[in-house]
Formats: sequence, structure tokens, C-alpha cells
Amino acid sequence: MVSAFDRPAVGVAVVTDDEDAANSAVSWAAVFAGGVAATAATLILLLLGSGIGLSMISPWYGAGVTATTLGVSAVIWLVVVQWLSSALGGFLAGRLRTKWTGLHTHEVGFRDTAHGLLAWSLATVAGAVLLGSITVSGVGAAAKGATDIAAGAATGAAQAGTQSAAATPDPFGYVVDTLFRSAAAPDGARADYRTETVRILAHSIQDGKVVLAPDDRTYLAQLVATRAGISQPDAEKRVDTLVAQANEAQAKVRAAADEARKRAAQLSIMLALSMAIGAFVASAAAAYGGSIRDEY
Repeated sequence: MVSAFDRPAVGVAVVTDDEDAANSAVSWAAVFAGGVAATAATLILLLLGSGIGLSMISPWYGAGVTATTLGVSAVIWLVVVQWLSSALGGFLAGRLRTKWTGLHTHEVGFRDTAHGLLAWSLATVAGAVLLGSITVSGVGAAAKGATDIAAGAATGAAQAGTQSAAATPDPFGYVVDTLFRSAAAPDGARADYRTETVRILAHSIQDGKVVLAPDDRTYLAQLVATRAGISQPDAEKRVDTLVAQANEAQAKVRAAADEARKRAAQLSIMLALSMAIGAFVASAAAAYGGSIRDEY
């Protein structure tokens, strides 16, 4: 005999253990909806940020913000975009999922959190695929442009074969120059004195610096003295000044490259941390949305 307490209430669905075990713990429809919403929000916010950034800069000198201010603002906006879109996607994934009955509160919280993380992961992968397709399209266009340029360059090279052959770097140029050096004053009227000077400087590069050998320094000074009509000591000062300026310019280039490397490393670390926080925000928002769904 079945008592009144054992009979199910009218209009209440009873979920058995077998039915609950057969159902998936993941509501993919809710995850997909949250991921799509997060991706769309990211695109909208990025377009908004691009508009704000373009309004901050100006081609006129002193009329817009500095490059540092623009870069910092862009990074901050990317972090804001990541957090807002993650919160929206996670909240929708938790709010739209199917209500689970007969589960412990901790299990429900864990599943809601997992739904938010999955929605964030889906949005991240979709954004990476979209960015990859844009990059591939840009590379294809660049390759086509490079092909056109190469074809035009080949045509020009065919029309000026003799000049192109003369402009080809000669790996033995420096050795040949030293073979015909004379102990007398160099002929300053030669047309290739600039080319010979460049070959000497290129041959003297050691560890990224120009280090002239004593014979090369003396010969360059003689060449400068003959061409410029100055004394040998003054010509040597000019050569030393040239070497110092070349090394200083090289040092500035290396310093700029090192600074760019540091900035890129900092940006990568910051974006990675921002994405990790975005995953946490999406999970927390999904748990909050799931709690509201169960309450109402």
C-alpha cells in the first residue's frame, strides 16, 4: 500500500537516478550562447575602443596624445574588454542552463563555474580563429603584393643587367682593394673612393662595432686628406669621428630593439594575466547567474 507521502505531487517531475546519470552535466546550448555573446561583446567593445583611440590621436604636431599614453590606454581597454565580455558570457551560460534537481549545492556551484569557464574558452577560441583568418588574409594580400613587386623588379633588372651586376656586393672587394694599395698618397680623383670606404667599414665590423685596423685607419685618413685637402692629423680626427658616430648609431638601434623587446614581453605577460582573470570572472559570473536561475 502506497501512502500519501510516497505518491508524487501532481505536476512535479520525478527524476530517477538512472535518468540523472544518463543526462549530461554540461548544457552545451547555454555554453554556446554564452560564448557567442562574449565574442560579440568583444567585437563591439574593440570597435568602440578603436573609435576612441582614433579620436585621441592627430596628425598635427602636439594636437593629440603621446604614443605612451595611447599605448597604455590601449592595454587598459583590452583588459576592460576581456573582463566585461567574460562576465557577460559567463552570466548567460549560468543563467540559461537547465536547472538541476537532486544535487548538492556544492555540485551545482561547481557545474555553474565550469559552464562559465567553457563559455569563456569557446569565446577565446573563436576570437583566435577569427584573428587567424584575418592574419592569413593579410599575409595572402602581402604575398600577392610582394609577387607583383618582384615581377616588376625582375623586369627592371632585365632592362638594366649591367648596372645590376655592378651593384652586386663583392665578397672579395676588400681583399682586392688591399692588393692594389700604394704606399704613396691615394688617388683622390677615383670615382669609387666612397665604395671602397664602405667596404673597409663593413669589413671592420666586430661584434656589432666598427673597429678599424691601424693600416685601414691610416689609409682612410690619407684618402680623406687627399680628397678634402686637409692635413693628415685632421683627416684622422674625421675618421675617428665617423667611427664613433657609426658605433653610437648602432648602439641606439640595439637599445631601441631591446626596449621594444621588453615592452612586448610586458604586454604578453599582462594580456596573459588579463585572460586568466577573465576566465575567473566568467566562472564567477556563471555561478552567480546559476544561483539566480535556481532562486527564481
